[in-house]
Amino acid sequence: MLLKFLILLVQEWGFSDMDTVFSHEGKKVYVAGHSGLAGSALVRRLAGEKCTLLTASHSELDLTNQEAVSQWFISNSPDVVYLAAATAGGIHANYERPGEFIYNNLAIQNNVVHASYIHGVKKLCFLGSSCIYPRLAPQPMTEKSLLTGSLDKHNVWYAVAKIAGLMLVDGYSKQYGCDFISVMPANLYGPGDKYTEKNSHVVAALIKRFHEAKLSNDASVSIWGTGNAMREFLHCDDMADACVYLMENYTSPDIVNIGTGLDLSIKDLAYLIKDVVGFEGNVVFDTSKPDGMPRKVVDVSKLQSIGWQSKISLRAGIASTYEEYLRL
Repeated sequence: MLLKFLILLVQEWGFSDMDTVFSHEGKKVYVAGHSGLAGSALVRRLAGEKCTLLTASHSELDLTNQEAVSQWFISNSPDVVYLAAATAGGIHANYERPGEFIYNNLAIQNNVVHASYIHGVKKLCFLGSSCIYPRLAPQPMTEKSLLTGSLDKHNVWYAVAKIAGLMLVDGYSKQYGCDFISVMPANLYGPGDKYTEKNSHVVAALIKRFHEAKLSNDASVSIWGTGNAMREFLHCDDMADACVYLMENYTSPDIVNIGTGLDLSIKDLAYLIKDVVGFEGNVVFDTSKPDGMPRKVVDVSKLQSIGWQSKISLRAGIASTYEEYLRL
């Protein structure tokens, strides 16, 4: 009876000061979205675990197709799922493709989480986004800020889908006893990012823009917004390490922020990337374009209390990301 009581406490409150509650060893681990920024980082991190990695490309498995997802789970029998698959991008992509962003993400989440429940997955990690928090949430944003105010209008479609995903995880955990967790990473960057004009996240977009301006000997580079917006950036390999750590040491559907707890202005980020790339021209800020949320940095005290903190500094991370970009 005592053991059962302790387990119920862990499930209800997310206590993390107990021994490891889960191991990847000997498990079949499915990374949904393995070719993306977050998914590829998870694949790199899990390669060091004694587990069997499962992946499926979009041509092999359309995650928006419920029947196809169910059949894949039947055929492959994963024990563990990392749900990193998503239709994602920056402000520009959200603004131009709102229907695609909300439909695809809702469908992917519904299908993978439901199949994980139906087919007996032992543990699942759902990757959300810090954009789930209100536009004017107190900073740094704690997990308790969820659903306490209006979302930023520039990426509301993606944010609503991600909120639905974490509520799905919460509901399945509470109703069916699933050992599913949700994590909320800060803005990601690093190897595996997209460098296309319309789909890039801000770090990748600026690396590409400054590099091309350097090659063309341009006099200046133009950047959206005033440059005053404050943002936090997390290297994708740090994110992956945190996810694996939480899967092994955390067992509650209550969300956990993953980040550095540090932020800087977009202006300072631009000058940092300009310096790393070696561009010698000017930086111009296009104030006719939106900034998005005025500040976005997550509170990482809960994550640190569980026993994890980030290791990769922003300058070192951007430098290694630029080196990877040069090899593309």
